[in-house]
Amino acid sequence: MHIPDGFLSPAVSTAALAIAITGVGAASWKFKGNRENFIKMGLVGGCIFAAQMLNFPIPGGTSGHFIGAALAAVVLGPSAAVLVMTAILIVQALLFHDGGLFALGANILSMGIIAPLAGASIMAIAKRILPGKSFAIALIPAGIISVLAAALVTAIYLAASGTIPLSTVVPAMLGWHLWIGLIEGGVTLAFIALADRQALYSPTHSITVSGGE
Repeated sequence: MHIPDGFLSPAVSTAALAIAITGVGAASWKFKGNRENFIKMGLVGGCIFAAQMLNFPIPGGTSGHFIGAALAAVVLGPSAAVLVMTAILIVQALLFHDGGLFALGANILSMGIIAPLAGASIMAIAKRILPGKSFAIALIPAGIISVLAAALVTAIYLAASGTIPLSTVVPAMLGWHLWIGLIEGGVTLAFIALADRQALYSPTHSITVSGGE
């Protein structure tokens, strides 16, 4: 899903960068970390970094790969997830040329901000709907929605830049990323189940979207 340089118009790149800077700044201001938070951020970030390096080209779009944003939001909290995802995308662009430098703001906005916030929102809604119960099953739609949200925004970037028609890029990006989202949601649920079995199965505990705030 990383957008390389040359795919976006200067206007789209600039607008996305401005919004991304604002979003990351807000996350930095809200984040209140401690040593345990930073350790978790490093571990989760390393896993997501490795997963994102496995990607494939999408005809009529950019590329497909796991994002890991929903997992980051659940384990770390939304603000910390935004910071971790942003750091991953910056390192990938600078060191591995995965995503263009001029498209970095757009990539951060879609995968680093919108994706984790979309996943966190699904979990927050599930928590309100299922008070006092385990709502871990919502991790699957959280993973799907987070991936599709980022894919849709990426498609809109490309269409707004005149790179690929909207009628071509939206089906291409959403079609492939629906399957990626299904897998990612299942992997996220499995990860949380292994990491916190008590929260998953006990009637007196539930997985939360807090932490790292």
